[in-house]
Amino acid sequence: MNASRFFAVAALSAVAALGSVAHADEADASQFAVQFDGSRTRAEVKAEAATVAQNRSTEPAGSRVAAPVNSATDRATVRAQAAEALRLGQISHGETYVL
Repeated sequence: MNASRFFAVAALSAVAALGSVAHADEADASQFAVQFDGSRTRAEVKAEAATVAQNRSTEPAGSRVAAPVNSATDRATVRAQAAEALRLGQISHGETYVL
């Protein structure tokens, strides 16, 4: 009696498994393909994309200084001061590992 129940359950599970495989879709996910009918030509879309790209900036807002800084110190002096601060240990140099 137990053997016949076992085979009946096995047969039903096999039928259920084959039934779920029969309803599977393609492997390339074509069921998610979007169907649309565009009314604009390729040239119109490319022209619009070109104008949008010219008007859009990739810089973050506020990343540039509004006005140039006028300084009486020349570049060589600033570099010398930075080198001295580095030698005296007043500023860090290189990568710092924090554990």
